[in-house]
Amino acid sequence: MPNQFDILGVVLKNFGSARMNVKCQDGATRICRVRGKMKKRNWVREGDTVLVSPWDFQAEEKGDIIFRYTSNQTQWLQNKGLLVVE
Repeated sequence: MPNQFDILGVVLKNFGSARMNVKCQDGATRICRVRGKMKKRNWVREGDTVLVSPWDFQAEEKGDIIFRYTSNQTQWLQNKGLLVVE
């Protein structure tokens, strides 16, 4: 579950080198990187729902991907109204 500082988003484009373009629920499109701990454990693809932690500086432009949701978890978030698909 996202806390008060984290935002749900959907991966739009994979730039390579663990960097991705993510459309976040607050309306901003951020360039996010996959956290080092997640790089080899979870493969993040285009269209995946992710949890983004915006940086302290450049919060509207950049962030870190800290979790990838499975398809079942994405459906649950949509049913609860936490994730709005555009």
